[in-house]
Amino acid sequence: MKSNQINHYPLLLFILLIIGVQLKTKGQEFKTIVSGKNTFHVPADYFMERENIPSFWLSSVDEVTTFLFNTVKKGRIDVIGKSAGGRLIRSVTYGNPRQGEGTTTFSGSLGFRDVKAYRGADHDKKVYMGMAAVHGGEFEGIVGMVNLISVIETGKDLRGKEWPEINEVVKQLDRLILIPIVNPDGRSRIPLRMEQYQDTDYTVHEYLNTGGNADGTIVGWPQIKEFIPLDFGKPGFPGGYPNDAGVNIQHDDFFGNRQPETQLLLDLCEKERPDLVINMHTGAIYMNLHRPFTEPVLQPVFDSLFVAIQKRLAIEGLQQSTNTTAIDPTKVRMGTFNLDGAINLHCGALSVVVESPSHSFSGKTRDGGKAYHTPEMLLEAQLFCHQEAMRFLAATGGRSKWTP
Repeated sequence: MKSNQINHYPLLLFILLIIGVQLKTKGQEFKTIVSGKNTFHVPADYFMERENIPSFWLSSVDEVTTFLFNTVKKGRIDVIGKSAGGRLIRSVTYGNPRQGEGTTTFSGSLGFRDVKAYRGADHDKKVYMGMAAVHGGEFEGIVGMVNLISVIETGKDLRGKEWPEINEVVKQLDRLILIPIVNPDGRSRIPLRMEQYQDTDYTVHEYLNTGGNADGTIVGWPQIKEFIPLDFGKPGFPGGYPNDAGVNIQHDDFFGNRQPETQLLLDLCEKERPDLVINMHTGAIYMNLHRPFTEPVLQPVFDSLFVAIQKRLAIEGLQQSTNTTAIDPTKVRMGTFNLDGAINLHCGALSVVVESPSHSFSGKTRDGGKAYHTPEMLLEAQLFCHQEAMRFLAATGGRSKWTP
């Protein structure tokens, strides 16, 4: 009978997807992306790489790894852990870490009303931590971190531009911890060094970063956060947000079953006890800082940091306006609880998300214009942000001075 006939088409389709043969559905080409144990069917044109990628634009896991081992001489490269997918996560450190331990927990030091009891005898050391690619589809922070390391090592970014202010302020800090790629699972899931520029259409970037449906439409933000962990067995593409366990590290189960990436960050912060953590993301029209969900006592510190960074960006022509008197941190609303709040409650650091514009599309300004950023401008904004954040830490003295 007809109902008992075996339909071989699904099996044939599955085999074609596994071997990576491009298919056409409704006039659109699709291709197979293999990520860990998972295979995803995605629009082929979303994975078109930009031509003439600048030499300073190093963003893939392999590029960054090669750069570190070829460049880092003054600093130290450490494997600080592995991702959920078993990929190595590396840090680069400079200077001397805090020695010894305090006599209580961070929470205990707050109850004792003296954070020095947690931070230890060398509580007044100034420790800066920078990290990028918590979301693997956000390349700008990786490029910025790589070029920052280049400046520290050689005095120049990968274009050959000197940054004497960065080298000067680094000397004023006791310790730097830099992590170019926190989420190598998510970054490896996107086999591109640099996306094509899409003018003001953010569909491709949003699909690659936060995920999309099987037909190429985006899931959307913040809708993508409704399901953590994501079910990789469902049709569509999870993007670079989650690790290979399907978890968006920025919104992990911080007080429960933590992911290995989250745990290694918390362990690192417990060991290093940083004063300031800059968490680089992509998702703004012009570079901007998010007010963290953090201790009330650190909110005025954030205000001052916000002004310092935004003022320098405005002076350098990397904001919509060069009017520095209009910078008002009180207009920055507090964000929701996430990784940065967890870091603060774990070790007392002021941990701040910095959102960069994207290389793949341009946002629209308040007056309806196009906020276009060249790759060079994006790099400049990254380096100026780190420079002014480090300068702020050096000038203000860190946590032990922020909360006397």
